[in-house]
Amino acid sequence: MNSGKSIEILKVAHNYEEQHKSVVLMTSAVDKREQVGYISSRIGLERKAVPIYEKTNIFQTLSEQDSQTACVLVDEAQFLSKHHIIELAMIVDKLNIPVMAFGLKNDFRNELFEGSKYLLLYADKIEEMKTICWFCQKKAIMNLRINNGKPVYTGKQIMFGGNESYYPVCRRHYLKPPFSAQ
Repeated sequence: MNSGKSIEILKVAHNYEEQHKSVVLMTSAVDKREQVGYISSRIGLERKAVPIYEKTNIFQTLSEQDSQTACVLVDEAQFLSKHHIIELAMIVDKLNIPVMAFGLKNDFRNELFEGSKYLLLYADKIEEMKTICWFCQKKAIMNLRINNGKPVYTGKQIMFGGNESYYPVCRRHYLKPPFSAQ
C-alpha cells in the first residue's frame, strides 16, 4: 500500500510510448472502486487498461493483438488467479514480450494473495517497491486493516479501501498499532 505501484506502471508506459513503442496496460477487474478497466494512481493520474476477469485468457488476448507490443504492464496482480500468472509467463516465453506485473504481496492477515503467490513462483525477477510505516520511519512490510480506528485481523481477504481502511505498517506496528490511528 502507498508505495507508488500504479504511478510506476503509468511512468513505465509513458517511457515506452515516448520511444514510439506499443504497450498493453492491463488490470484486474476485481477492483471496482473506480471504473473497471482503469489504472488509477492516488495522485490523480489514470489510464484505460484491459480488464482481466476470472475467465480472461491473457495469453490468447495478447496473441490476438498487434504483434508490435513491446511490453505488457499489469496492475493489481495480487487479484489474478494461478492460470493468469501462467499465461503471463507464456507471453514472456512464447511471444517474447516482457511483462511487468505490480501488486501487493500479502493481505491484512499477512497471508499471500493467490496472484502474488504464483508471481513469486513464476517470475524471472522480483523487485520490491518500498514505503514507510504509517506510524514510524521503518520499512512497511504489512498492511493493517482498520475499522472505526481499531485494527482488524480477521475477515474476507478482499475488501477495497484506501487510507481510511488500510495502513502500510512495519511488523511492530502491525502487531501493536499505536491508536488513535487518525
